[in-house]
Amino acid sequence: MRGSVQTRLEAELAQFRKDGVYKRLNYLDSPQAPRVTMEGRGEIIILSSNNYLGLSNVPEVVAAGKDGLDRFGAGTASVRFICGTFTVHRELEDTLARLVGTESSLTYVSCWNANEGLCATLLGPDDIVISDELNHASIIDAIRLAKAISKCQSAVYRHSDLNDLEEKLKAAKDARTRLIFTDGIFSMEGDIARLPDILDLAERHDAIVAMDDSHASGVLGKTGRGTAEHYGVLGKVDIITSTLGKALGGAAGGFTASSAAFTDYLTQRSRPQLFSNALPCTVAASALAAVRHLERHPALDPAARQRPLFPGAADGPRVQAASGRNAHHPGHPGRDSQGDADERDAAGGGRVRDRVRLPRGATGTRPGAVPDFRGAHQGRPRPGAPGI
Repeated sequence: MRGSVQTRLEAELAQFRKDGVYKRLNYLDSPQAPRVTMEGRGEIIILSSNNYLGLSNVPEVVAAGKDGLDRFGAGTASVRFICGTFTVHRELEDTLARLVGTESSLTYVSCWNANEGLCATLLGPDDIVISDELNHASIIDAIRLAKAISKCQSAVYRHSDLNDLEEKLKAAKDARTRLIFTDGIFSMEGDIARLPDILDLAERHDAIVAMDDSHASGVLGKTGRGTAEHYGVLGKVDIITSTLGKALGGAAGGFTASSAAFTDYLTQRSRPQLFSNALPCTVAASALAAVRHLERHPALDPAARQRPLFPGAADGPRVQAASGRNAHHPGHPGRDSQGDADERDAAGGGRVRDRVRLPRGATGTRPGAVPDFRGAHQGRPRPGAPGI
């Protein structure tokens, strides 16, 4: 790296540390689970993973991945349309389509790739995508990329404001295709899209709806089939993208689910699909087993949900609490220290109803202050989306 660039990067990294936004990686030395072994900290409780259902370490899911490795090998060594498609991909895609209530699905190496492959493939200069202002970064970047590649138009509507969305649809009445793109569950705010109302607007204004359901697939709805099932509109969403990296096994990969014609069109023209190796078969096999496990166990052991998260003294070794997601809190893993003694005593900001302190000699970080959520959560716009 040339000196001037190296100097700039080092200066920016130093500023990240000063601003409290530097991210330090924590290394696990055990499977992802409610209790894990973290390098340098021992046994801790994890409250921040996306392994919502604990499927990433279910014995049959792990065994399926091992069997896939033995049967198909370690890598696909090719893109899908040459010689990188295996029978397990077809099984997984059929199962995913059934799960989310569509005719067909197509897997990608991540949901980020699935979102990138959607807008730029479907839309052209005569088309428009209308996006919720609090959509996930992958949707925002997918739209920015599509504008550069396919020269499509774009608009942003205020978060869950259906009046604003309708105004944007009316303004786009001359567009060939009007695509409404929304998250199912908004990952930072935690609220659910007003999907039935969005579908109604789409019907009245001849638009189609795409929904990223990554935070809902597997956990929302009576049997975990996502936001559409939650609202009783399963099968009515035109396009669903989602991930295999959260509730559906905690593995890797993503998918787009829609009509057979659309997934076939993606197979023909979606560049992230055409020029990336296929999803590794061991991952596809474990994801398939996870979805089938979910289908067989829609309640996923309700008795297990009643067990206390924090064990008593007789239940085993003392377990430390990992810090929360507030990256500005002193001692957070996102900071550049591991949590010094004086940081454990530092006061947190904001309204507080409880605090937890680690003993002076404990290894690890002090949890952040527990915020008071008694007031209504209105959500706060974040920078990024309006710049689409």
